[in-house]
Amino acid sequence: MKTVRTSRFLKLAAFAITVPAMAWQAPPNPTQAASEADRRKMMNLLHITAIRIGANGSNPEAPNYANYDESRANPYPKLPDPLVMKDGRKVTTAKMWWEERRPEIVEDFDREVYGRAPKVTPAVKWEVVKTTNETNGGVPVITKQLIGHVDNSSYPKVTVDIQLSLSTPANATGPVPVIMEFGFNFAPGRGGRGGRGGPPPAAGPAWQQQVLAKGWGYATIVPNSIQVDNGAGLTAGIIGLVNKGQPRKPDDWGALRAWAWGASRALDYFETDKAVDAKRVGLEGHSRYGKGVAVAMAYDPRFAIAFVSSSGEGGLKLNRRYWGELVENVAAVNEYHWMAGNFLKYASILSWDDLPVDAHELVALCAPRPVFISAGATKGDGWVDAKGMFLAGVGAGPVYRLLGKKDLGTTEFPPIETALVSGDIGFRQHTGGHTPTPNWPTFIAFASRYL
Repeated sequence: MKTVRTSRFLKLAAFAITVPAMAWQAPPNPTQAASEADRRKMMNLLHITAIRIGANGSNPEAPNYANYDESRANPYPKLPDPLVMKDGRKVTTAKMWWEERRPEIVEDFDREVYGRAPKVTPAVKWEVVKTTNETNGGVPVITKQLIGHVDNSSYPKVTVDIQLSLSTPANATGPVPVIMEFGFNFAPGRGGRGGRGGPPPAAGPAWQQQVLAKGWGYATIVPNSIQVDNGAGLTAGIIGLVNKGQPRKPDDWGALRAWAWGASRALDYFETDKAVDAKRVGLEGHSRYGKGVAVAMAYDPRFAIAFVSSSGEGGLKLNRRYWGELVENVAAVNEYHWMAGNFLKYASILSWDDLPVDAHELVALCAPRPVFISAGATKGDGWVDAKGMFLAGVGAGPVYRLLGKKDLGTTEFPPIETALVSGDIGFRQHTGGHTPTPNWPTFIAFASRYL
């Protein structure tokens, strides 16, 4: 086992997951209690007795307050090389990447990070439950509300109905590109938040209206209708359905892979809808849904482009960066369900440096397709580590170049508000907080080259 090489890490490791008994404690939240019980079962399977405490992002006086000092941010400067095989051979051709190295990386992500999606999953039957003719920003659109009924004949106790909305220009003369957001259903003309706790709609055209101005359509898929966003729900949703209500194994898929699976099922539907050009479907998600979008893009080569906003730890932030949100935070009771059970090891008996892969290789799995990486200013969005996500884009560059595409064009972190969009990996950090809104125009300009 590797040793941790920073005193700060050792200081964090000294914290236990339990707190001293108090004279009075509030009644436990049932969902929280059930999530903790499920996480404890997984810890027992992994022979883990404690999880290191994560960073505190809200109290500067806390001993474990999140680090925002760049001089302390890089305790593990050497990343796994995406173009070196496990046996030491260098990857020198596209054929070698596709047939040998890429499967190695996928296996590591499957086993240790996001979990394995089952080889066979239930069929999804899509039903258009409502069609309306409406306008959005003065543009006539046809909006379909859909439900994807997942076949639960193998375990009728669990029902999964995927919620999806699709809006396409009413005056389109043929199939159009579509940008699909991981989020919630919103009334026409309103900007989606893209993730729990996101900002309210900003002044100016909503992202849907900006998309319509290009002649494209837009869609929203509701991740919670695929897999609920807590550990208590792991015996329900698509994960619970496939497992017939039983707890997960350490390498079973978590919520991020489940949400990605649902996005792929939506794409299955788009391939049958004559209003949609299914070869030009892009994805967008913010915060935890940015994590889901990154996973969906990496695992399904049919998606054409991705806008990954403020995805942070568990998304496109380098795991080996000591900045803001940490591996330990994602291993905590309110987030562990996003990942495979095996991920808990790296917040306990192993260190971040023991992870066989890192976020730059998740970007590399998207190659050669374009990915736009987005974040806000440190004040308001420092938790997600804009530089850590930029460096993930840098680290994926050699794979893009091997496949005949362009990288970010620089290894130097750019000044804020600088758009890096000349290559097939894009990046921009805006001056706003935890929101994708300021970067929508840049993404749409970036996407216009491809869609």
